[in-house]
Amino acid sequence: MRTIGQHREAVQALVEPVLPGGHGAGPGSGSGSASVETVSVVDLAVASGAGRGYRVLAKAVPAPTPLPAFDNSQMDGFAVRAADAGTTLRVGAPIPAGFVPPPLEPGTAAPIMTGARVPAGADAVFPVESTPAGSFPAALDTESVPVPHDLVAGTFVRVAGSDLRAGASIARAGQPLTPAVLGALAGAGVAAVDVFRRPRVLVVSTGSELLDDDAAGVRAGVRAAVDLSAGAVIGDVNGVALSAALTEVGVETRRVRVPDDPERFVDELDRAVGEWADLVLTTGGISAGAYEVVRQALEPRGLEVTPVAMQPGGPQALGSVTIAGRSVPVVAFPGNPVSALVSFEVFLRPVLARAAGLPGARPSTDVPSADSATSPAGKHQVRRGTIVDGRVQFVGGPSSHLLWHYAEATHLVHVPVGTSQVDAGDVLTVWSIR
Repeated sequence: MRTIGQHREAVQALVEPVLPGGHGAGPGSGSGSASVETVSVVDLAVASGAGRGYRVLAKAVPAPTPLPAFDNSQMDGFAVRAADAGTTLRVGAPIPAGFVPPPLEPGTAAPIMTGARVPAGADAVFPVESTPAGSFPAALDTESVPVPHDLVAGTFVRVAGSDLRAGASIARAGQPLTPAVLGALAGAGVAAVDVFRRPRVLVVSTGSELLDDDAAGVRAGVRAAVDLSAGAVIGDVNGVALSAALTEVGVETRRVRVPDDPERFVDELDRAVGEWADLVLTTGGISAGAYEVVRQALEPRGLEVTPVAMQPGGPQALGSVTIAGRSVPVVAFPGNPVSALVSFEVFLRPVLARAAGLPGARPSTDVPSADSATSPAGKHQVRRGTIVDGRVQFVGGPSSHLLWHYAEATHLVHVPVGTSQVDAGDVLTVWSIR
């Protein structure tokens, strides 16, 4: 039985090379042209972040101009020659932002606004607050203005290239396009950049008991809930929840539901994967039951079932599997919804988050427990909880079907291997999942 750390490393080794920008081979993976697309900086600003991770640069972007592109004023004031410090100068024509001014005339001080281009001949700016008028527009009506006696060259001037020189890289290959990077690109006049496309994951929900979207009236726009209490079908919890979790880390997803029939499973998987998917994520069908379709269909093709010392989420499987005539990485999670979501957080989210320019690890802290609980000593238990008054309170029990309790939780609570009893006051590691 693997430890959590061993299985996490195995998932990373399997998945990382086939992600766009990775080091291995796969449909559009690595540095191949199929994994790169040209996107406008404006579109990236709309699509990146906002809970979807960041796009990642495929090629370094040199600055076509210095940043700033020209000497400009750091504040509202007067542009002057520092050599005129301590004198009184005639007030010249004002310089608004967005205007290319003529050279500064000798003996004059040009009113200048923040961000406006410093005129040729001027080498310093002093603030309007230091003048008798004290502010604009009143200072525009004065005929002369005293220059501070201690003014030196460079005062309140943003020098061209002081942020970045022309030709230097605004951003390097592999760098996430954060808001600041996008702003720097826009500031340098860069209109479009080459980025790695988002990873593509096919989410496969197994089970003949799953309710189809069409049967639920989803595509017809029906808002009424479906009454499941009288039948033997259930909603596709894992497909919906995992697709949402994948979207948060910048992944494109498609969902497919397959029945508990190995031959139909393989046929439908071949069609769904095609040349599109970088990775297949399945849920269910890997335990010791009689209808374990993922295990039956994919073990002969390369899937390795590897139980992990974790609760929930003990049944795990992964491997490079022949699908649609090519080798495709498959990560297989258990079918219970909490098990699937916990498995995603522990094993798959870290590598996908890093590929999206996000921290691989969830924010983590150690806090005392507010409750007592038991845990199987031979397994790492992951409970759900919330922090109140500096202590973590368990939300619901350890069972893997308690999805509503998971939805109410703000943290995953880790009870390490070797701990069979948690008492109030015991310090536990928690991950923030909000």
